[in-house]
Amino acid sequence: MKLTIVTPDREFFNEDVDMVEFNTTEGELGIYPNHVPLTVIVKPGVLKITQGGEVRHAALHAGFVQILPEEVTILAEIIEWPGEIDENRAEAARERAQGRLSSGGSDIDMIRAEAALRRSITRIRVSELR
Repeated sequence: MKLTIVTPDREFFNEDVDMVEFNTTEGELGIYPNHVPLTVIVKPGVLKITQGGEVRHAALHAGFVQILPEEVTILAEIIEWPGEIDENRAEAARERAQGRLSSGGSDIDMIRAEAALRRSITRIRVSELR
């Protein structure tokens, strides 16, 4: 099936694949050819692309996915290959987000802090898969 991934800045991926896996707001999905049509919201996590027995990973942070029987299109806000991730920056972002969450101050936007923590953890996990 054809997998196309686009961001506001670039076409990230556009090739035939055997399977694609990613997190959604409803749980993790694994998509094979001939999947039932579906549209889902992405939740930050590791995107796994299987092609010819090899698996590639990317950090997928937010977006929407349209699934058709022979085509999957991901409209991503942010997606990164492992080599594009700065591990030190991701670790610093994780520490900042954890600090904000543990402070519990009333001026802290908890939803934004939790989202920042999820993004940083995803980046760290994917960078470890190099």
